[in-house]
Amino acid sequence: MAITISIPTALRQYAGGNAEIEVEARTVGEALERLTTTHAGLRQHLYHERGTLRNFVNVYVNDEDVRHAQGMETPVKDGDSILIIPAIAGGAPAAEAEVTPSVEDLAALSNDEVARYSRHLIMPEVGMRGQRRLKAASVLMIGTGGLGAPLGMYLAAAGVGRLGIVDFDVVEESNLQRQIIHGTRDVGRPKVASARDRLADINPHVNIETHETRLSSENALALFRDYDVIVDGTDNFPTRYLVNDACVLAGKPNVYGSIFRFEGQASVFWAQADRGRGACYRCLYPEPPPPGLVPSCAEGGVLGVLPGIVGAIQANETIKLILGEESGSSPLINRLLLFDAWRMRFRELKLRKDPECPVCGERATIKELIDYEAFCGLTPPAGVAAESAEAKPEEISASELKRRMDRGDDLQIIDVREPNEYEIARIPDTTLIPLGQVTSRMNEIDPARETVVHCKMGGRSAKAIDALKQAGFKGRLINLTGGITAWSNDVDPSVAKY
Repeated sequence: MAITISIPTALRQYAGGNAEIEVEARTVGEALERLTTTHAGLRQHLYHERGTLRNFVNVYVNDEDVRHAQGMETPVKDGDSILIIPAIAGGAPAAEAEVTPSVEDLAALSNDEVARYSRHLIMPEVGMRGQRRLKAASVLMIGTGGLGAPLGMYLAAAGVGRLGIVDFDVVEESNLQRQIIHGTRDVGRPKVASARDRLADINPHVNIETHETRLSSENALALFRDYDVIVDGTDNFPTRYLVNDACVLAGKPNVYGSIFRFEGQASVFWAQADRGRGACYRCLYPEPPPPGLVPSCAEGGVLGVLPGIVGAIQANETIKLILGEESGSSPLINRLLLFDAWRMRFRELKLRKDPECPVCGERATIKELIDYEAFCGLTPPAGVAAESAEAKPEEISASELKRRMDRGDDLQIIDVREPNEYEIARIPDTTLIPLGQVTSRMNEIDPARETVVHCKMGGRSAKAIDALKQAGFKGRLINLTGGITAWSNDVDPSVAKY
C-alpha cells in the first residue's frame, strides 16, 4: 500500500531535500523503518539508540496522533498520510470567561476610545461589552522578536488595556528583516524600549509595562501572577518549557507559536495541575531534543513574513480568549495548527491531554519550577561535566587560524554550511561540504592533514566533527570557535555577516 510521509523542513536535509516521500507499508512502524533505511541520516533524529521513537517527535496518521491509537503498530491504508511533527527552535469553553472580570466591573470607554474601536464595536461578536473586556484585560508577552512584534502591535491596536513585555535583548540589524516592531534607528537599543515606543505610538490608551530581564525559574511565577494571558514568543526550548510549566502552575492560558524557515505552529495550551482543561506543551512534546539536534532560525533561516502570520494568529487567539465564551469563538485549545508558507497550506491536528503528563497529569510530579537549562541538556549534571569536557572538540580562534594560514601551515578548512550560505560569505581557500553530506563525502577530507571545520557560529561544525569521529575518521579535527561570524569580527570585516 502506498503511504505518503510528510518530512518537516528541519529534517529535509537528511531526506534528500524531499518534502514528501512515498513508501509501501502496512503499519506506521514499517513505513518509518523503510524511510530511515533509505535515508539513514533521519534515524538518529527520529529514534533513540534503543530503537524507540524520541519523545520530542510526534507522528500522526492523517490528523490522529498514533500515541492514542496503536503506536508504531497503527495500521495504514493506501492513500494515508503520515506526518512527522518534531519540536521546533509550540479547556473547557465555560472557563474562558474567567480570563476577565464580569462586565459589570469593567471600565467604560471614552468617546475617543469609541471612535478608535468603532469597527470592533459594530461587530456583535465584540460590541461594547467585548471591547470593555479587552480594555480590562492584561497580557504578558514573552519576547519582542519575530512573533512578539506583530503580536504586540495587534494587541495594542485592538485595545488590550495592559501589555507586559519581557525581553533582555538589544535590536540588531539582522532582526529588521522580520521584527517589524523595531526600526533602523533602534539598532543597539533594548528591545523592550523600542517596542514600548512603537506600541505607545499605535495606541496611547494602552498601559505598557516593560520587564528588561531574562525569564527564569526564579521570576516567572511572580511575573505571570498579575496577567490574564501569557503569550509565548520565545525561540529556545528551555524558555518554552519554563513558560509552559509556569502557566500550568499558575493556571494561566499559554498562547503558543513557533517558526522555522517557512513552517509555523500555533496552539493554545490551557491546563492546570489540579483540574483538567486542555493539553499543555509537555503533552505534545514530553521532552526536548538533545542540544544542537534541531537547528535554530539563526542556522536555518526564517522567511520574513512567516512570524508575522503566526504572530497574528497568536494575537487572534489571545483576543478570543479575552472575549470569552459569549463571543462564540473557538480557541485553539487541544488543536495544533500547522502552517506551510511556501506551499500556502494550513493543517489542523488534534491534541489530547496526557494523563501521565508530569506537570498537568492526574499524578503530576512537577510542583515547582525546575532548572530548565539542565532539563534541556544545556548544563550537564556535575557528575558528567568532566566527561562532557572530554567530548568537546579541539578548538581554534579566528585570529589564531589567520596567523597559522599566514605562516603557511598545512591546513585544510572544511565549511559545513549550506551552499546558499557559502554564496553570502566565505573564508578563503575553504572546501564546502554541507553538514548533511559530511560523512558520505568523508573521502574528500585528507586525514593526513590538520582539518579546521567551520560553520556560521560553531554549532554545526562541532556536530560535523562528532559525526566524522563516529564514522571512523582518523585525522585531527579542529573546530573554529564562533565560525565565520568570528572571522568577520576578528579578522576580516569585509566578510559579510548574516
